[in-house]
Amino acid sequence: MDTTLEVPRGLAGVVVTETGLGDVRGREGFYHYRQYSAVELAAVRGFEDVWHLMFRGTLPVDAAERAAFTAEIAPLRRLPEEVRDALPDLARATRLSGPLAGLRTALSLLGASAGFRPVYDLDPDRRAADALAACAAVPTLLTALHRLGQGLEPVEPRDDLPYAANYLYMLTGREPDQARARAVEQYLMSTVDHGFNASTFTARVIASTGADVAACLTGAIGALSGPLHGGAPSRALDTLDAIGTVDRIGPWIRERVLAGDRIMGFGHPVYRTEDPRSRMLREIALRFGGPLVDFAVEVERQVEEILAELKPGRELHTNVEFYAGVVMELCGLPREMFTPTFCAARVVGWSANILEQAADSKIIRPAARYTGPTPPQPVPLLP
Repeated sequence: MDTTLEVPRGLAGVVVTETGLGDVRGREGFYHYRQYSAVELAAVRGFEDVWHLMFRGTLPVDAAERAAFTAEIAPLRRLPEEVRDALPDLARATRLSGPLAGLRTALSLLGASAGFRPVYDLDPDRRAADALAACAAVPTLLTALHRLGQGLEPVEPRDDLPYAANYLYMLTGREPDQARARAVEQYLMSTVDHGFNASTFTARVIASTGADVAACLTGAIGALSGPLHGGAPSRALDTLDAIGTVDRIGPWIRERVLAGDRIMGFGHPVYRTEDPRSRMLREIALRFGGPLVDFAVEVERQVEEILAELKPGRELHTNVEFYAGVVMELCGLPREMFTPTFCAARVVGWSANILEQAADSKIIRPAARYTGPTPPQPVPLLP
């Protein structure tokens, strides 16, 4: 008996598993990590606290528990010698593709050199240790690949700096000021996890096969690299550059909308209200102020007016990418590092999903409907 089910294209709205890690409630404009609002966490806590929550199920109860977790992470930021030695050649080989492409290979090498084994063969503690090591190393790998690609020497991580500040330090070689470090930290915290998006689902599919943590994360990075997923922050900022001046906003947007083009930084497949991440990042941008922020706010206002006029009945607002690009630009990150920076946060969410999936040994194997020529047909013989 045929037991296959017809489901929506792209699995939209299909529940494929259960998770205790978080959820997105699109109609409400709300998402959460475990039992806490993700936006509230970003407002009052630090990145390491969210990492602890996603991996261990609870927030640190006091400063001592936070310090212990931070001390556990800090030495894992340093790369094994064989990985560090391979990075110059890897940076040269990926100079046209960028650090995110290089990360796929670097992370595979890290897993191999550290002896990561299939999660299927490991106990929960060993799986978690591999995931922790991979997450801690990702910022070091990304910043080293970027700097090497620019003809600069990598900057060694510092044990005394929090995750976000250390990331900026390794990227620029300078300790960031508190305002920029906190802005980047809040951005990173807001993007740790966001439901069963394409990259998270990819990580879980690979984890369901029992593969090692590095293999799962490499697949997730590949999914993230697509412009319809994580590749949009710099593209949204490119839109602001293309518009150029306030008087060009209306004509430029109308022309693109009427041509059927997508306006990068607007609209989301889940949210039917304002993206809560965009709201938070707008507030961060407004703290900095300046011409770029003023222009972005005016573009947002006019775009929403035009979209409401030309696409009535549809709720189209800024998504996380629009103000993420503005905030990262204000904090001095180069545009080619926008999506890698997103990855530096999402790796924690991917890893938490990998650990959750690894606890369930059922392989994910959906079906496809065949639409090719009717079989069986005779195999033609060569004349």
